[in-house]
Amino acid sequence: MKIRHLLVLALAVLSFASCTQKKFHVSGTITDAKDSLLYFENMGLNGPVTVDSVKLGADGSFSFDAKAPGNPEFYRLRIDRQLINVAIDSTEDVKIKASYPTMSYKYDVQGSEECAKIKELALMQMNLQTQLNAIANNPNIPYDQEGPQMQAALNNYKNKVKTDYIFKAPMKAYSYFALFQTVVIGGRAVNIFDAHSSKADVQVYAAVATSWDTYYPKSERGENLHNIAIAGMRDLRIVQAQQAQGVPADKVATSGIIDIALPNREGAVQKLSGLKGKVVLLDFHVYASKNSTQRIMWLRDLYNKYHAQGLEIYQVSLDPDEHFWKEQVAALPWICVRDEQGSAQAASAYNVQNVPTFFLIDRNNVLQKRDVQIKNIDAEIKALL
Repeated sequence: MKIRHLLVLALAVLSFASCTQKKFHVSGTITDAKDSLLYFENMGLNGPVTVDSVKLGADGSFSFDAKAPGNPEFYRLRIDRQLINVAIDSTEDVKIKASYPTMSYKYDVQGSEECAKIKELALMQMNLQTQLNAIANNPNIPYDQEGPQMQAALNNYKNKVKTDYIFKAPMKAYSYFALFQTVVIGGRAVNIFDAHSSKADVQVYAAVATSWDTYYPKSERGENLHNIAIAGMRDLRIVQAQQAQGVPADKVATSGIIDIALPNREGAVQKLSGLKGKVVLLDFHVYASKNSTQRIMWLRDLYNKYHAQGLEIYQVSLDPDEHFWKEQVAALPWICVRDEQGSAQAASAYNVQNVPTFFLIDRNNVLQKRDVQIKNIDAEIKALL
Protein backbone atom coordinates (compact mmCIF):
# COMPACT_ATOMS: atom_id res chain seq x y z
CA MET A 1 0.00 0.00 0.00
CA LYS A 2 2.83 2.32 0.83
CA ILE A 3 4.51 1.74 -2.55
CA ARG A 4 1.22 2.28 -4.35
CA HIS A 5 0.64 5.49 -2.44
CA LEU A 6 4.08 6.79 -3.41
CA LEU A 7 3.50 5.88 -7.05
CA VAL A 8 0.20 7.74 -7.11
CA LEU A 9 1.86 10.75 -5.49
CA ALA A 10 4.71 10.72 -8.01
CA LEU A 11 2.27 10.58 -10.93
CA ALA A 12 0.31 13.45 -9.42
CA VAL A 13 3.46 15.57 -9.15
CA LEU A 14 4.40 14.83 -12.76
CA SER A 15 0.88 15.64 -13.89
CA PHE A 16 0.92 18.91 -11.98
CA ALA A 17 4.29 19.89 -13.44
CA SER A 18 3.03 19.11 -16.92
CA CYS A 19 -0.14 21.13 -16.42
CA THR A 20 1.71 24.13 -15.01
CA GLN A 21 4.44 24.21 -17.66
CA LYS A 22 4.15 27.53 -19.42
CA LYS A 23 3.06 27.23 -23.04
CA PHE A 24 2.03 29.48 -25.89
CA HIS A 25 -0.87 28.77 -28.19
CA VAL A 26 -1.30 29.46 -31.91
CA SER A 27 -4.66 28.64 -33.44
CA GLY A 28 -7.10 29.77 -36.11
CA THR A 29 -8.37 28.86 -39.54
CA ILE A 30 -6.90 28.75 -43.03
CA THR A 31 -9.77 28.19 -45.42
CA ASP A 32 -9.73 26.85 -49.00
CA ALA A 33 -6.93 24.46 -48.05
CA LYS A 34 -8.71 21.17 -47.40
CA ASP A 35 -6.34 18.19 -47.18
CA SER A 36 -3.28 20.51 -47.25
CA LEU A 37 -0.50 19.96 -44.73
CA LEU A 38 -0.02 22.97 -42.48
CA TYR A 39 3.42 23.03 -40.87
CA PHE A 40 4.29 24.91 -37.69
CA GLU A 41 8.03 25.55 -37.81
CA ASN A 42 10.58 27.10 -35.47
CA MET A 43 12.84 29.48 -37.40
CA GLY A 44 16.10 28.80 -35.56
CA LEU A 45 19.48 30.29 -36.39
CA ASN A 46 20.32 27.14 -38.36
CA GLY A 47 17.10 27.09 -40.37
CA PRO A 48 13.50 25.92 -39.97
CA VAL A 49 12.67 22.98 -37.70
CA THR A 50 9.20 21.42 -37.74
CA VAL A 51 7.47 21.66 -34.36
CA ASP A 52 4.17 20.16 -35.44
CA SER A 53 1.90 19.72 -38.45
CA VAL A 54 -1.74 19.05 -39.20
CA LYS A 55 -3.79 18.01 -42.21
CA LEU A 56 -6.45 20.69 -42.63
CA GLY A 57 -10.09 19.79 -42.82
CA ALA A 58 -12.90 21.52 -44.68
CA ASP A 59 -13.16 24.32 -42.09
CA GLY A 60 -9.38 24.89 -42.07
CA SER A 61 -9.09 24.98 -38.29
CA PHE A 62 -5.75 24.33 -36.59
CA SER A 63 -4.25 24.55 -33.11
CA PHE A 64 -0.61 24.31 -32.00
CA ASP A 65 0.91 24.42 -28.51
CA ALA A 66 4.57 24.58 -27.51
CA LYS A 67 6.72 25.39 -24.52
CA ALA A 68 7.05 29.13 -23.93
CA PRO A 69 10.55 30.34 -24.86
CA GLY A 70 12.74 32.20 -22.38
CA ASN A 71 13.54 34.86 -24.99
CA PRO A 72 11.73 36.09 -28.11
CA GLU A 73 11.60 33.33 -30.70
CA PHE A 74 10.34 33.05 -34.26
CA TYR A 75 8.00 30.56 -35.85
CA ARG A 76 6.03 30.30 -39.06
CA LEU A 77 2.91 28.66 -40.44
CA ARG A 78 3.57 27.15 -43.85
CA ILE A 79 1.60 25.53 -46.63
CA ASP A 80 3.94 24.81 -49.52
CA ARG A 81 5.60 28.22 -50.15
CA GLN A 82 2.93 30.32 -48.50
CA LEU A 83 4.13 31.60 -45.10
CA ILE A 84 2.85 33.49 -42.08
CA ASN A 85 5.55 34.64 -39.63
CA VAL A 86 4.87 34.44 -35.89
CA ALA A 87 6.90 35.91 -33.02
CA ILE A 88 6.56 34.47 -29.50
CA ASP A 89 8.20 35.72 -26.31
CA SER A 90 5.97 34.34 -23.58
CA THR A 91 2.62 32.59 -23.21
CA GLU A 92 0.74 34.35 -25.97
CA ASP A 93 -2.54 33.07 -27.34
CA VAL A 94 -2.23 34.06 -30.99
CA LYS A 95 -5.21 33.68 -33.33
CA ILE A 96 -4.79 33.79 -37.09
CA LYS A 97 -7.37 33.74 -39.87
CA ALA A 98 -6.40 33.42 -43.52
CA SER A 99 -7.28 31.83 -46.83
CA TYR A 100 -5.12 29.79 -49.20
CA PRO A 101 -3.29 30.65 -51.44
CA THR A 102 -3.22 34.30 -50.34
CA MET A 103 -2.30 33.59 -46.70
CA SER A 104 1.15 35.24 -46.90
CA TYR A 105 -0.26 38.72 -47.40
CA LYS A 106 -3.95 38.45 -46.55
CA TYR A 107 -4.38 37.33 -42.97
CA ASP A 108 -5.78 38.62 -39.71
CA VAL A 109 -3.80 38.24 -36.49
CA GLN A 110 -4.97 38.88 -32.93
CA GLY A 111 -3.47 38.43 -29.48
CA SER A 112 0.06 39.66 -30.22
CA GLU A 113 1.36 43.15 -30.95
CA GLU A 114 4.65 41.59 -32.08
CA CYS A 115 2.89 39.49 -34.72
CA ALA A 116 0.84 42.48 -35.87
CA LYS A 117 4.04 44.53 -36.35
CA ILE A 118 5.70 41.66 -38.20
CA LYS A 119 2.70 41.55 -40.53
CA GLU A 120 3.16 45.28 -41.21
CA LEU A 121 6.84 44.74 -41.97
CA ALA A 122 6.12 41.77 -44.21
CA LEU A 123 3.59 43.76 -46.25
CA MET A 124 6.02 46.67 -46.52
CA GLN A 125 8.72 44.27 -47.69
CA MET A 126 6.41 42.91 -50.41
CA ASN A 127 5.64 46.46 -51.53
CA LEU A 128 9.36 47.23 -51.71
CA GLN A 129 9.91 44.13 -53.84
CA THR A 130 7.17 45.32 -56.18
CA GLN A 131 8.89 48.71 -56.50
CA LEU A 132 12.24 47.11 -57.27
CA ASN A 133 10.69 44.81 -59.87
CA ALA A 134 8.96 47.78 -61.51
CA ILE A 135 12.26 49.65 -61.77
CA ALA A 136 14.07 46.62 -63.21
CA ASN A 137 11.32 45.95 -65.79
CA ASN A 138 10.70 49.55 -66.84
CA PRO A 139 12.07 50.05 -70.39
CA ASN A 140 11.96 53.83 -69.95
CA ILE A 141 14.57 53.81 -67.17
CA PRO A 142 18.13 53.95 -68.58
CA TYR A 143 20.43 51.17 -67.43
CA ASP A 144 22.76 53.59 -65.63
CA GLN A 145 19.79 54.94 -63.61
CA GLU A 146 18.40 51.56 -62.60
CA GLY A 147 20.88 50.99 -59.77
CA PRO A 148 20.55 54.47 -58.21
CA GLN A 149 16.73 54.28 -58.30
CA MET A 150 16.75 50.87 -56.63
CA GLN A 151 19.14 52.14 -53.98
CA ALA A 152 16.89 55.14 -53.35
CA ALA A 153 13.92 52.82 -52.82
CA LEU A 154 15.98 50.68 -50.43
CA ASN A 155 17.15 53.74 -48.50
CA ASN A 156 13.60 55.07 -48.14
CA TYR A 157 12.49 51.70 -46.82
CA LYS A 158 15.36 51.43 -44.35
CA ASN A 159 14.84 54.95 -43.05
CA LYS A 160 11.16 54.25 -42.39
CA VAL A 161 11.85 50.93 -40.69
CA LYS A 162 14.61 52.43 -38.54
CA THR A 163 12.50 55.40 -37.49
CA ASP A 164 9.10 53.75 -37.02
CA TYR A 165 10.14 50.34 -35.71
CA ILE A 166 13.76 49.57 -34.78
CA PHE A 167 14.89 52.71 -32.97
CA LYS A 168 11.53 53.06 -31.21
CA ALA A 169 11.78 49.60 -29.64
CA PRO A 170 15.07 47.80 -30.43
CA MET A 171 14.35 45.14 -27.79
CA LYS A 172 11.26 43.90 -29.64
CA ALA A 173 11.15 40.73 -31.69
CA TYR A 174 9.88 42.66 -34.72
CA SER A 175 13.01 44.86 -34.67
CA TYR A 176 15.16 41.74 -34.81
CA PHE A 177 12.92 40.40 -37.59
CA ALA A 178 13.37 43.60 -39.62
CA LEU A 179 17.17 43.23 -39.62
CA PHE A 180 16.98 39.99 -41.59
CA GLN A 181 14.47 40.91 -44.27
CA THR A 182 15.59 40.30 -47.85
CA VAL A 183 14.61 41.29 -51.38
CA VAL A 184 15.45 39.71 -54.72
CA ILE A 185 17.55 41.81 -57.10
CA GLY A 186 18.85 40.36 -60.34
CA GLY A 187 17.65 36.91 -59.35
CA ARG A 188 19.64 36.97 -56.10
CA ALA A 189 18.35 37.41 -52.55
CA VAL A 190 20.10 40.29 -50.76
CA ASN A 191 19.76 41.63 -47.23
CA ILE A 192 17.98 44.96 -46.94
CA PHE A 193 20.13 45.85 -43.94
CA ASP A 194 23.70 44.87 -44.82
CA ALA A 195 26.13 44.92 -41.91
CA HIS A 196 29.09 44.13 -44.18
CA SER A 197 28.92 47.11 -46.52
CA SER A 198 27.15 49.94 -44.66
CA LYS A 199 28.35 51.71 -41.53
CA ALA A 200 24.81 52.94 -40.86
CA ASP A 201 23.49 49.38 -41.07
CA VAL A 202 26.18 48.12 -38.68
CA GLN A 203 25.00 50.71 -36.17
CA VAL A 204 21.43 49.44 -36.52
CA TYR A 205 22.55 45.86 -35.82
CA ALA A 206 24.61 47.07 -32.87
CA ALA A 207 21.69 49.05 -31.44
CA VAL A 208 19.45 45.99 -31.43
CA ALA A 209 22.26 43.81 -30.08
CA THR A 210 22.89 46.19 -27.19
CA SER A 211 19.20 46.33 -26.33
CA TRP A 212 18.92 42.54 -26.38
CA ASP A 213 21.91 42.39 -24.00
CA THR A 214 19.87 44.38 -21.50
CA TYR A 215 16.53 42.62 -21.87
CA TYR A 216 17.65 39.11 -22.83
CA PRO A 217 21.22 38.67 -21.52
CA LYS A 218 23.20 35.71 -22.88
CA SER A 219 20.49 34.83 -25.40
CA GLU A 220 21.68 33.01 -28.49
CA ARG A 221 20.05 35.51 -30.83
CA GLY A 222 21.60 38.45 -28.96
CA GLU A 223 25.05 36.90 -29.28
CA ASN A 224 24.41 36.28 -32.97
CA LEU A 225 23.67 39.98 -33.44
CA HIS A 226 26.95 40.86 -31.76
CA ASN A 227 28.84 38.50 -34.04
CA ILE A 228 27.31 40.16 -37.08
CA ALA A 229 28.00 43.69 -35.79
CA ILE A 230 31.62 42.90 -34.91
CA ALA A 231 32.24 41.17 -38.25
CA GLY A 232 30.64 44.13 -40.01
CA MET A 233 32.89 46.64 -38.22
CA ARG A 234 35.92 44.56 -39.16
CA ASP A 235 34.90 44.24 -42.82
CA LEU A 236 34.17 47.95 -43.15
CA ARG A 237 37.53 48.81 -41.62
CA ILE A 238 39.26 46.64 -44.23
CA VAL A 239 37.30 48.21 -47.09
CA GLN A 240 38.03 51.75 -45.85
CA ALA A 241 41.73 51.02 -45.60
CA GLN A 242 41.77 49.51 -49.08
CA GLN A 243 40.23 52.67 -50.46
CA ALA A 244 42.63 54.98 -48.63
CA GLN A 245 45.66 55.86 -50.76
CA GLY A 246 45.67 52.51 -52.52
CA VAL A 247 46.81 50.44 -49.55
CA PRO A 248 47.47 46.85 -50.74
CA ALA A 249 44.74 44.40 -49.74
CA ASP A 250 47.21 41.91 -48.26
CA LYS A 251 48.39 44.59 -45.82
CA VAL A 252 44.92 45.71 -44.92
CA ALA A 253 43.65 42.22 -44.12
CA THR A 254 45.97 42.03 -41.14
CA SER A 255 44.08 44.78 -39.34
CA GLY A 256 40.57 43.65 -38.42
CA ILE A 257 39.95 46.27 -35.75
CA ILE A 258 38.86 49.88 -35.61
CA ASP A 259 42.07 51.53 -34.48
CA ILE A 260 42.29 53.73 -31.41
CA ALA A 261 45.06 56.29 -30.88
CA LEU A 262 44.79 58.14 -27.55
CA PRO A 263 47.22 59.73 -25.08
CA ASN A 264 48.37 57.85 -21.99
CA ARG A 265 49.11 59.35 -18.57
CA GLU A 266 52.36 60.91 -19.81
CA GLY A 267 50.70 62.36 -22.92
CA ALA A 268 52.24 59.89 -25.37
CA VAL A 269 49.83 58.54 -27.98
CA GLN A 270 49.25 54.78 -27.74
CA LYS A 271 47.84 52.96 -30.76
CA LEU A 272 45.70 49.86 -30.34
CA SER A 273 46.96 48.53 -33.69
CA GLY A 274 50.52 48.75 -32.35
CA LEU A 275 49.81 45.74 -30.14
CA LYS A 276 49.68 43.30 -33.04
CA GLY A 277 51.28 40.05 -31.96
CA LYS A 278 49.64 40.16 -28.54
CA VAL A 279 46.24 39.06 -27.33
CA VAL A 280 44.52 42.28 -26.25
CA LEU A 281 41.73 42.88 -23.79
CA LEU A 282 40.26 46.22 -24.90
CA ASP A 283 38.48 47.65 -21.87
CA PHE A 284 36.22 50.70 -21.63
CA HIS A 285 36.05 51.96 -18.07
CA VAL A 286 35.06 54.86 -15.81
CA TYR A 287 37.22 55.09 -12.68
CA ALA A 288 34.66 57.28 -10.97
CA SER A 289 32.05 54.52 -11.18
CA LYS A 290 30.78 52.70 -8.10
CA ASN A 291 32.38 49.30 -8.76
CA SER A 292 35.63 50.51 -10.28
CA THR A 293 37.86 49.04 -7.55
CA GLN A 294 36.47 45.52 -7.96
CA ARG A 295 36.82 45.81 -11.74
CA ILE A 296 40.47 46.85 -11.50
CA MET A 297 41.24 44.00 -9.11
CA TRP A 298 39.69 41.56 -11.59
CA LEU A 299 41.79 42.98 -14.43
CA ARG A 300 44.93 42.81 -12.26
CA ASP A 301 44.31 39.12 -11.69
CA LEU A 302 43.99 38.47 -15.43
CA TYR A 303 47.05 40.57 -16.19
CA ASN A 304 49.18 38.80 -13.57
CA LYS A 305 48.16 35.36 -14.86
CA TYR A 306 48.53 35.90 -18.61
CA HIS A 307 50.72 38.94 -19.36
CA ALA A 308 53.92 36.89 -19.49
CA GLN A 309 52.24 34.62 -22.06
CA GLY A 310 51.29 37.50 -24.35
CA LEU A 311 48.21 39.23 -22.93
CA GLU A 312 48.02 43.01 -22.94
CA ILE A 313 45.27 45.24 -21.57
CA TYR A 314 44.43 48.43 -23.44
CA GLN A 315 42.11 50.37 -21.18
CA VAL A 316 40.16 53.37 -22.41
CA SER A 317 38.94 55.70 -19.68
CA LEU A 318 35.83 57.81 -20.20
CA ASP A 319 36.35 59.83 -17.01
CA PRO A 320 35.68 63.57 -17.43
CA ASP A 321 38.25 64.57 -14.77
CA GLU A 322 41.72 64.14 -16.27
CA HIS A 323 43.59 64.77 -13.00
CA PHE A 324 41.50 62.20 -11.14
CA TRP A 325 42.09 59.66 -13.90
CA LYS A 326 45.85 60.18 -13.83
CA GLU A 327 45.94 59.52 -10.11
CA GLN A 328 43.88 56.34 -10.48
CA VAL A 329 46.09 54.80 -13.19
CA ALA A 330 49.46 55.84 -11.79
CA ALA A 331 50.29 52.38 -10.43
CA LEU A 332 48.64 50.22 -13.09
CA PRO A 333 50.95 48.07 -15.25
CA TRP A 334 48.87 47.96 -18.43
CA ILE A 335 48.21 50.56 -21.12
CA CYS A 336 45.83 53.26 -19.88
CA VAL A 337 44.54 55.97 -22.22
CA ARG A 338 41.76 58.48 -21.91
CA ASP A 339 38.99 59.41 -24.35
CA GLU A 340 37.54 62.77 -23.35
CA GLN A 341 33.92 62.55 -22.25
CA GLY A 342 33.00 65.33 -24.64
CA SER A 343 33.75 63.24 -27.72
CA ALA A 344 34.25 59.61 -26.66
CA GLN A 345 35.08 58.74 -30.27
CA ALA A 346 36.62 55.39 -29.40
CA ALA A 347 33.58 54.30 -27.41
CA SER A 348 31.28 55.42 -30.21
CA ALA A 349 33.30 53.53 -32.82
CA TYR A 350 32.82 50.32 -30.84
CA ASN A 351 29.18 51.09 -30.07
CA VAL A 352 29.75 51.09 -26.33
CA GLN A 353 26.40 51.81 -24.70
CA ASN A 354 27.31 50.86 -21.13
CA VAL A 355 30.52 50.76 -19.10
CA PRO A 356 32.41 48.77 -18.16
CA THR A 357 32.59 46.86 -21.44
CA PHE A 358 35.44 44.85 -22.91
CA PHE A 359 36.45 43.16 -26.16
CA LEU A 360 38.99 40.44 -26.94
CA ILE A 361 41.37 40.90 -29.89
CA ASP A 362 43.61 38.14 -31.20
CA ARG A 363 47.30 38.31 -32.11
CA ASN A 364 46.46 39.34 -35.69
CA ASN A 365 44.57 42.46 -34.62
CA VAL A 366 41.24 40.79 -35.35
CA LEU A 367 38.31 41.54 -33.08
CA GLN A 368 36.96 38.23 -31.77
CA LYS A 369 34.38 38.68 -29.01
CA ARG A 370 32.84 41.18 -26.64
CA ASP A 371 32.05 40.58 -22.98
CA VAL A 372 28.42 39.51 -23.39
CA GLN A 373 29.54 36.62 -25.60
CA ILE A 374 32.03 35.29 -23.07
CA LYS A 375 31.09 32.78 -20.37
CA ASN A 376 34.61 31.83 -19.25
CA ILE A 377 37.16 34.62 -19.66
CA ASP A 378 40.13 32.45 -18.71
CA ALA A 379 39.24 29.82 -21.29
CA GLU A 380 38.78 32.46 -24.00
CA ILE A 381 42.13 34.13 -23.27
CA LYS A 382 43.96 30.79 -23.18
CA ALA A 383 42.42 29.83 -26.54
CA LEU A 384 43.75 33.03 -28.13
CA LEU A 385 47.18 32.78 -26.50
